[in-house]
Amino acid sequence: MRRRPLNVDLRGSPAATLERPEVPRRRAARSLRIVLLSRRPNLYTARRFREEAAARGHRLSVLDPLQCYLAVERSRPRMWYQGRELSHVDVVLPRIGPSISGYGLAVVNQFELMGVPLVNSFQAIARARDKLLSLQLLSQHGIAVPKTVVARNPSHVQQSLTEVGGPPVVLKLLHGTHGVGVMLADSQHAVESTLDTLWSLGQNILIQEFVAESRGRDIRALVIGGRVAAAMRRQARIGEFRSNIHRGGEGSAIDLDPRYAQAAVEATRVMGLDIAGVDMLESGSGPKVIEINASPGFEGLERATGLDVAGLILGHAEERTAGALVPTGS
Repeated sequence: MRRRPLNVDLRGSPAATLERPEVPRRRAARSLRIVLLSRRPNLYTARRFREEAAARGHRLSVLDPLQCYLAVERSRPRMWYQGRELSHVDVVLPRIGPSISGYGLAVVNQFELMGVPLVNSFQAIARARDKLLSLQLLSQHGIAVPKTVVARNPSHVQQSLTEVGGPPVVLKLLHGTHGVGVMLADSQHAVESTLDTLWSLGQNILIQEFVAESRGRDIRALVIGGRVAAAMRRQARIGEFRSNIHRGGEGSAIDLDPRYAQAAVEATRVMGLDIAGVDMLESGSGPKVIEINASPGFEGLERATGLDVAGLILGHAEERTAGALVPTGS
């Protein structure tokens, strides 16, 4: 196995090594019974997990969280899927989308209560789902984030714009993914009209500084088990300021600057996540964390870097279940 180390000093800890491992496909010494929680079994990530699990000798099932039903009783949490009780699961990979956060998180928590190891815990996923809470936690621990204001009164708009140095400003829904619900407003009138519409729909909105030097691009770092496993720079298509791959952006592999690696690892630690996609802007003062994704897609990252990201994640799952493995063939 070849590794490319990045030596950085993490806050409050001795020097640590962040590595970009290149992991060949290998059959694991033991077989795992893996549950992938996902409503979309044909997505690229689900297909890759199935392929890699089979190559390693594991048994992976894709379960729709909305088809799970739970029994909550004293000292005996149980769960069923399509009429069959789920009693022999070695590890769970949660892929909980924002549209089913409430029930999906309840299913994740039930597995946790049942003593099943999870790659990302219920509480960590819940924290990452809330953009405002995430920013509050990150800023509390000294991690740089864009200047952000949350307001619900039209009379607060002008002062909010002053606080974040705009317009232009970025407006974000508190819950969203793949760049959905992220807007660029270049005037106070545009901000007011957008907020008025969204407030009338009961939405809470983040008003965030626009980092001009990073317009149309950002960095996605994938952190697995306390290390940066892969990183890419994403560039938006012409005429678009959002760099998300799902919005037509393109990714290219990078050797991550140690400052950005440190920010990504520390942000993931603060959120309590085992695995996270950390998105950062390249500002004149260094990295600014804009979002942490607890269920990061990795199609663009695999294509950009050539790394076996599915294998890296499953390798971490194998480590998480060291005490609950079943011999191959049993």
